[in-house]
Amino acid sequence: MTYNITLLPGDGVGPEITQATTRALAATGVAIKWDIRQIGEAALNTYGTPLPKEVLHSIKKNKVALKGPVTTPIGTGFRSVNVALRQELALYACLRPCKTYPGVKSRYKDIDIVVVRENTEDLYAGIEFKNGQRTPPSSLSSSPRKGSANSAPTRASASSPSPSEPAAESLLSPSNTPAPTLGERSPVSTRPTS
Repeated sequence: MTYNITLLPGDGVGPEITQATTRALAATGVAIKWDIRQIGEAALNTYGTPLPKEVLHSIKKNKVALKGPVTTPIGTGFRSVNVALRQELALYACLRPCKTYPGVKSRYKDIDIVVVRENTEDLYAGIEFKNGQRTPPSSLSSSPRKGSANSAPTRASASSPSPSEPAAESLLSPSNTPAPTLGERSPVSTRPTS
């Protein structure tokens, strides 16, 4: 049986990492047909967007993808491809298994836990505010994801966007608002320690 997998080499060190990974997977003897697609800066230069619709179509069709690291400009340029992928594909949970193994030196013993990190809302929502602004720009959807108490603009289905949902291009469009500096962020409250 041959498995169809979308391969997103990314940019920066991404192509080098994905090349090493595909070599390791080839050594297993599993038959894989790679559907290679560009995202990030390479896609921006070629297609005018860091996340072309064809990439999302390929991932939805194959139901599996291998993605290398992707550049996210700080303060200027396009919004995070990672955030847009999470939102477009409803990838709201990141599982991080943590386990100790016999024979491997570790500071701790007998660890076997899984950390579940929510990664489409809060800091990962991709919503930027101007200094002093308390509500999201009106161009963003405010309908909550199914089962969510929050209102991050996410897409829970592979169907075409409804009028209230932003298209992938709007999630990735260049922001005219520079990223806030530390002085512009909400102050963190601290409690005195005894």
